[in-house]
Amino acid sequence: MKLFPDSALLQLEFDKVKNLLQEHCKTELGKTMAAELRLHTHIDFVRTALQQAHEYKQLVLLQQHFPNDYVLNLKKELRLLEIQGAVLTGEQFMLIRKLTESMGSIFRFFDSDRRVTYSALYGVIERTHYEKKIVAMIDEVLDETGQVMDNATPDLAKIRMNLYRKRTELRRVFERILSKLQKQGYLADIEESFLNGRRVVAIFAEQKRMVKGILHGESDTRKTAFLEPEETIQLNNEVFSLEREEEKEVYRILRTLTSDLAKHHDLLSGYHDILGIYDFIRAKSRLALDINGNFPMLVPHAQVHLVEAYHPLLLLYNRKQGKPTIPVNLTLDKDNHILVISGPNAGGKTVTLKTVGLIQLMLQAGLLVPVHPTSQLGIFRQVMIHIGDTQSLEFELSTYSSHLKNMKHFMESANGRTLFFIDELGSGSDPNLGGAFAEVIMEELARKHAFGIVTTHYLNLKVMAGKVKGIVNAAMGFDEENLAPMYRLIVGKPGSSYTFSIAQRIGLDPALINRARKLVDEGHFRLDKLLNKAEQDMQKVESKEKDLLKLLKENEKLKKEYEVLSDKERKQHEYTLQKLQNKIREEEIQYLKDMERKLKQIVIEWKRTDDKNKVIRQAEELLFHKRAKAANEKIQQKIDNKFEEIKGDVKVGDRVKIRTNNQVGKVLELRAKAAVVQVGNIPIQVKLSDLVLVQERQKVE
Repeated sequence: MKLFPDSALLQLEFDKVKNLLQEHCKTELGKTMAAELRLHTHIDFVRTALQQAHEYKQLVLLQQHFPNDYVLNLKKELRLLEIQGAVLTGEQFMLIRKLTESMGSIFRFFDSDRRVTYSALYGVIERTHYEKKIVAMIDEVLDETGQVMDNATPDLAKIRMNLYRKRTELRRVFERILSKLQKQGYLADIEESFLNGRRVVAIFAEQKRMVKGILHGESDTRKTAFLEPEETIQLNNEVFSLEREEEKEVYRILRTLTSDLAKHHDLLSGYHDILGIYDFIRAKSRLALDINGNFPMLVPHAQVHLVEAYHPLLLLYNRKQGKPTIPVNLTLDKDNHILVISGPNAGGKTVTLKTVGLIQLMLQAGLLVPVHPTSQLGIFRQVMIHIGDTQSLEFELSTYSSHLKNMKHFMESANGRTLFFIDELGSGSDPNLGGAFAEVIMEELARKHAFGIVTTHYLNLKVMAGKVKGIVNAAMGFDEENLAPMYRLIVGKPGSSYTFSIAQRIGLDPALINRARKLVDEGHFRLDKLLNKAEQDMQKVESKEKDLLKLLKENEKLKKEYEVLSDKERKQHEYTLQKLQNKIREEEIQYLKDMERKLKQIVIEWKRTDDKNKVIRQAEELLFHKRAKAANEKIQQKIDNKFEEIKGDVKVGDRVKIRTNNQVGKVLELRAKAAVVQVGNIPIQVKLSDLVLVQERQKVE
């Protein structure tokens, strides 16, 4: 997407949304994706990104666990797999095992039903596969702590067995020596220790010449000497040699395992990226839950139809402050593609403008947006924005010069796929001259079919909005009595600036106000006053309309309560009749249970077999027994031979046939949309639409 100016994202506070998204990410890749969030213009890409976030949000709301709990950063390990001759440690192998297991859990999550229900989430792993050999390869060599197992190779098993025997023999010899030295009173408090990888005994320094062996060192106080007894020198040498052999064999095993896993490097890198992508999607769903984000309807053409749209950052701020946030409802389409918002300062014009801009940016970045799901949004190829004071000291441009420079770019670059936002169009210059240029700019942008929102106080722009095709007025609601903005957008009418009303309310000298009025063009003043009165009258009408709707609801409630009371006796009678009609014997209940069990078996068989015709025949045999079918046909034929259908309205006393079961009876009573028909000795309530008039056929002589 093309953006103008370069600071457009900052002006619309998109960076703050990215920061909020990044806080929800756990993996390094997820945080990177949030920080580098891009705006896309391909509708299929946007739809997929929104669908993924929407599906994950549904999982969270339904409290279904998605198995992407592990937070792994294995860039170092995966790089080592690419280097020939590199060797991973046991701990690093266990991290790779955990990565593979995580992917296995995700693949198991997507059973046949979930692949359909969560198709966008499944699409992330659709082009890869789970390789269970990776876990098997690691489990053949390492235990659960990452240590190489004794049976990893026959050589290692042999080395470790010999090492165990030599250490056992060394321990026994040491125990004899320690016992002997203890009796002689030579042992220090430490008794024994390891020095330079050798097992030694600690004896008093003054007794060191009394024991044969190799002196390896003394304590800092020089009161204790560490000596390797002569009897253990050979055993220590053998243990040391076996330990070196063990280290070499373990290193060889890990190098071989590293080489084997390197063959799956690309697959493992893909797994690592997939976990990061799912973390990023999870973050988008969490952000959506924070801001009440939803998946609006995407349309292939340029359009902005917002229903109950909120500025996400304002919503979060007001929620912390315990204040309500007023939603925005507006539509920009091919017929009305430029909205001119007027009204008093601090009334919410700029917030409304920023709300629309930020929501569009979030949507094209694949983020769920705080709107009602019935909202409809299209895809724009460029966004242009002009908000606030753009004076440039570097280029010695005044506020209005910079403003015109931006407007020049707007008019030259705008097209039918452009969404623009201009705050206070024409400000910074003489009102008459600035207003004239503002009209020209608006006409040019309308001619190029660009979509956008403009805020202004200029009266001539309010007037032209009702004349130029594609431009429509809107106003921010204002409570004149309390001098308080209502932050509610009213589309279809221009708004007053309430200049003199605000001056009166704050207690400005009436003489000064009157002097100011005389300086204003009479037509201008009368029109602003008319807009003021029209807006207040509309607010009164809306208030009365709300009161009327409230009364209508109360009236409807009373009406329903009356109907419930008046129909109570009739319903009791109907209940008695229904109970009589639905009386079923125990044998029939058992029959129905058997029927249900057989039907379930048929459903299972339908899913299991490829021969669908066979299952259909079984179902027909179960549901339509040939004998019962023949009997029903015989009864129907008998009725048709005896009675013939005639046209006319059903009245009390008429003979009628019930379409659903072909029974004939007499009408006892007519009700709103039903009738009570006596069939045999039993009265039955039947819908009028299920009845047809009949008469006995005349016998042919």
